[in-house]
Amino acid sequence: MNVIFHEAFYETYAHDPAAEPGRMEAVVRVIEPLVHFIQAEPAEEANILAVHTASHLNAVREEGVYPVALLAAGGALQAARMGLKSPCFALIRPPGHHASAGSAWGFCYFNNMAVALTHLKETGEIESAYVLDIDLHFGDGTVNILGGKDDVTVHNVEANGRKAYLEEVEAAMDRCRVDLIGISAGFDNHLKDWGGTLCTEDYRTIGRSVRRAADRAGGGCFAILEGGYNHGVLGHNALALIEGLSGE
Repeated sequence: MNVIFHEAFYETYAHDPAAEPGRMEAVVRVIEPLVHFIQAEPAEEANILAVHTASHLNAVREEGVYPVALLAAGGALQAARMGLKSPCFALIRPPGHHASAGSAWGFCYFNNMAVALTHLKETGEIESAYVLDIDLHFGDGTVNILGGKDDVTVHNVEANGRKAYLEEVEAAMDRCRVDLIGISAGFDNHLKDWGGTLCTEDYRTIGRSVRRAADRAGGGCFAILEGGYNHGVLGHNALALIEGLSGE
């Protein structure tokens, strides 16, 4: 599978768990022998302003994280576009699902998912999309930006317990009929991460469910990294999702 990445994501751009040293390396070490890396390219400022206010963009610039945040948004856009032809994973940071139009929190700056889907809709490459957010934390920013649109469904999985969680995902994907499914892939719900709910194999199951839904609809699918903070399991969880999306 193609994986969008850039060595700039190794940089420690802030003092938070998403920017922690060694986090990206932990994923690359596991997936590198099995994927094809494509270098991320920064989004254009117009892509950001399509979903965020100018004042928010300027605030991110003043915080000194603008270049890496722009690169993450651009990587998400690349993955979304490639996902229309074959599944793709964006190994990017900073994450984005807590970024609303005019504000952000939770280690996020720009809403990478919203930037990607909004651009593909504006260019006529898709008419409908589904966001499956599997992060431990509710993706309020994505809901705030995309949740009110008739042509986009934003689904934050909220079931308690492993079995119920997977059943919720499967039921949602059984009903899903859109041009493109994007996974906000947070891995912090793993048994050995903050959430303590899912096994590594469960991410493979989720990936397979999404891939089947995309195939049924004749559409595409992709995933972008959000949370996940235990470096010991993060790479294996990402690989499991990648393998599921690949149909393995």
